[in-house]
Amino acid sequence: MEEQSLGTLSGEPSFTLLGLLMDADLVVKLVLIVLLIASLWSWAVIVEKYLTIGGARKKARAFEDAFWGGRTDEFDLRPGQTPDNAGARLFTTISREWRDAKSVSSADHDALVSRAERSMRSSIDREVADVGSGLGVLATVGSVSAFIGLFGTVWGIMNAFLNIEAKQDPSLAVVAGPIAEALFATGMGLVAAIPAVVFYNKFSGDLNHYADALDSFSQDILVRLSRRASGS
Repeated sequence: MEEQSLGTLSGEPSFTLLGLLMDADLVVKLVLIVLLIASLWSWAVIVEKYLTIGGARKKARAFEDAFWGGRTDEFDLRPGQTPDNAGARLFTTISREWRDAKSVSSADHDALVSRAERSMRSSIDREVADVGSGLGVLATVGSVSAFIGLFGTVWGIMNAFLNIEAKQDPSLAVVAGPIAEALFATGMGLVAAIPAVVFYNKFSGDLNHYADALDSFSQDILVRLSRRASGS
């Protein structure tokens, strides 16, 4: 016990996570702090996107089932109201054309359908962009964190060689601390980058499925609108 206490008081590095952070060079400390913030930020985005995308897909699916089941009266689609799901908002976008479809002439039929298609395409793009906002954070963290950690690693190894030169002692006791700091920076970079990349890919796939579902639903509505306008 006495030898360990003397070793700690003499300034030898403590090989614990907290000890490495406290003993680290200022640059390495800044690298670790940046990576910690990036990791926390990415996890906040991950949780928010998991709830947002999952909820949007569930609500859109529920409205589509209700629409084809003839139960759209369960949703408030009055003018001026803002539905809480993408499917209902798409239907609201086309509702004016739907009401006017019976009164248009055959010459205006194609123009009505074309206008409705452009409106729904714009609405789908808006819905997907709103739900997917924030994914750029995951892309940035996933691509940059590993390089920031690598910078901390290079800096720590450089400090290890400077310690050898300053003390003229290549023993493990001299280089162990800076090398441990360097490896810790690498580890923190991977801890921040890997979840960000994994969930970015997952959410990108979910958004593609969401966009495809909205597009299919809009095309089905447009087919019904075209039939209604043509009187068939």
